[in-house]
Amino acid sequence: MDFKWHIETAWKQTFSNIIPLILMTLVMVLVTGLTFGILGPVTMAGYIHSILLMLRDGREPKIQDIFSQMNLFFPLLGFAVVVLIAIVAGFLMLLLPGFLMALGVTFCCLYMPPLMTDRNLGIVDALKESYRMAVKEQILDHVIVVALYLGILALGGTIFVGFLFACPLANVFLVSIYNEKSGGTPVIHL
Repeated sequence: MDFKWHIETAWKQTFSNIIPLILMTLVMVLVTGLTFGILGPVTMAGYIHSILLMLRDGREPKIQDIFSQMNLFFPLLGFAVVVLIAIVAGFLMLLLPGFLMALGVTFCCLYMPPLMTDRNLGIVDALKESYRMAVKEQILDHVIVVALYLGILALGGTIFVGFLFACPLANVFLVSIYNEKSGGTPVIHL
């Protein structure tokens, strides 16, 4: 996998659409916060789908896109509650099991939102396919993808303004990787 190409693509695509992506990120964070996280998973699915359309079709992301996947509300909310309970249980045991649980969920479920929005898969099918994509071929490539994704979010997450730039960059990178792994149409270059 050509990580340099994906990082360059993510950088170029993010900064060519920086204003709509920052506005979408800001609205997504506000909606998630105001609803105490209840709308977080479904707005993230809409966010990911908007980025997928941006990369494949050259379509400019729109704020209303984050609400475009409301049909996934109950499956994603149920999944998020189960994951939250598992992670909290891990942290209650000791810190390490909680971190391992969070890392394991990230490793296995990284491609789940784009699979659900792109291929209209149900939660179980998307989870299986995401895991298959993660361990198919070079598992080390996926470890690097997870490390880069989390690294970008962590670096940008140190300050809120940084997060407004890092969240779009990390997710454009993720969708670019997903597009290659799923055999989707080529990413539009600027």
